[in-house]
Amino acid sequence: MKPYRDMSDEEWQMVAPLLPELRPRSELRGRPLANTRAVLNGVLWVMYSGASWSTLPRKYPSYQTCHRRFKAWHESGVLLRVMTQLFGPAGESLYALMTSRMRVPAEMPVAAVDVIAGVPEIAAARVQHVAAPVRHAA
Repeated sequence: MKPYRDMSDEEWQMVAPLLPELRPRSELRGRPLANTRAVLNGVLWVMYSGASWSTLPRKYPSYQTCHRRFKAWHESGVLLRVMTQLFGPAGESLYALMTSRMRVPAEMPVAAVDVIAGVPEIAAARVQHVAAPVRHAA
């Protein structure tokens, strides 16, 4: 496996039009927006290395920023277009590998629902837990 390298200027010019423009914040508070090219390089580093987001090197924006934009780009289909533009068919397989690593909300298996329904104490406890009002200390 070749070591990862950041995008060249030519590669950036190919994919920059595919990425949505981010509007600057209207208020003057908070951090300025992270550079889109640096964020994309961070996302590509995680995809290429297979490492977790929290191990992103410091030369990239925060892993939270990179992960947030990764999710937005993934959901909108932008990331697949970028990967295809950069790497051709190999980009599609890298994209598929990364999306297979994404966490998905765990669904309760049907067998577990049947067990809960068959045991009145568990079903009652589950209903009470869900229906119990939240009480705040005064």
